[in-house]
Amino acid sequence: MEKTTGCVEYKIRLMPDEVNRFVKAATKCDFDVDIAYNSFVVDAKSIVGVFGLDFRYPLKVVCHGYDQNFDSYLKGLGNGLLSSQLQG
Repeated sequence: MEKTTGCVEYKIRLMPDEVNRFVKAATKCDFDVDIAYNSFVVDAKSIVGVFGLDFRYPLKVVCHGYDQNFDSYLKGLGNGLLSSQLQG
């Protein structure tokens, strides 16, 4: 796995029954992962925080690093990469 600094943003759709799997995948990352709807941002590694989001709308995931497995998982949940600000 290649380590990279910077941020990668994704737009995803998440259903309540997918939250456990999403949080487990996020906790495997050795960098911070945030998930947001509008101005409400929570730690993506917090199951309670993620359940507090409104799943009726697309969510933005911000990864403060890069992991190929998590990248593939997120691309399967949504519309893929929104923007990339990676430096490596």
